[in-house]
Amino acid sequence: MSQVELTREISSTIDDIKDIENIEDIEDDWIPEPPPTNLIFDDGEPLESNRHRIAISVLIKAIHKAYQGRDDYFTGGNMFVYYSSEQARNRDYKGPDFFVALNVDGTKERQGWVVWQEEGRYPDVIVELMSPSTAKVDRGKKKDLYERTFRTEYYFIYDPFEENSLEGWRLGGNLRYEAIAPNDRQWLWCESLGLWLGTWSGTILKEKATWLRFYDRDGNLILLGEELAEQEKQRAEQEKQRAEQEKQRADLAEAKLQELRDRMKQMGIEL
Repeated sequence: MSQVELTREISSTIDDIKDIENIEDIEDDWIPEPPPTNLIFDDGEPLESNRHRIAISVLIKAIHKAYQGRDDYFTGGNMFVYYSSEQARNRDYKGPDFFVALNVDGTKERQGWVVWQEEGRYPDVIVELMSPSTAKVDRGKKKDLYERTFRTEYYFIYDPFEENSLEGWRLGGNLRYEAIAPNDRQWLWCESLGLWLGTWSGTILKEKATWLRFYDRDGNLILLGEELAEQEKQRAEQEKQRAEQEKQRADLAEAKLQELRDRMKQMGIEL
């Protein structure tokens, strides 16, 4: 090798080393884009109706009753779900009306559900309470989102003003939603929750309607706290009435016995 060739090779090697150093400098300086932190959790928009507001509260309270004593779940309603930086920046999506996430820290304080703060976890069960203005989106755009992006295992829809509107889907083996067949009561089974989702007609917070409710495996209605309190109140009232009736019967029997004693005494018969 001539001196000129050797000089060129050394120069080329030096250039390669500089290139490598520049690449390393770039890699050392590169920092991944952090997820958005300026998230909003309330857009100030009201729910469709007072019945929708009550319906969400009923579902949340029922899950808390069914899972009483457990801290491995989170349930929320009308809360934002953030799942991507782009979506967060565009503010183009509002959260489900009702959802449950299982096997998570239920004691953690949350203003909304932020996927990158939940180790990539999405809701396991979602319920949308439809109205004429949202039905198309709930059956279309949102259903596609929950199926393809969230991979949410169970998705249900129900219109609180249409008692026969309950529908549900479960994510199948092909990662596509498959319709859930109802039982003879038109309830839909949710295996991940271990509960039936069905309807119940009655009055809640002075509003009479056919509400979406949870039932246990045996078909027993999951009672809300106020319903349990009312049940206990009625039971106590019944016990009080029975006690009063027993006392009245005892007083009557005592009065008859005393009357008999008095008559026998008048006849000169001593007991």
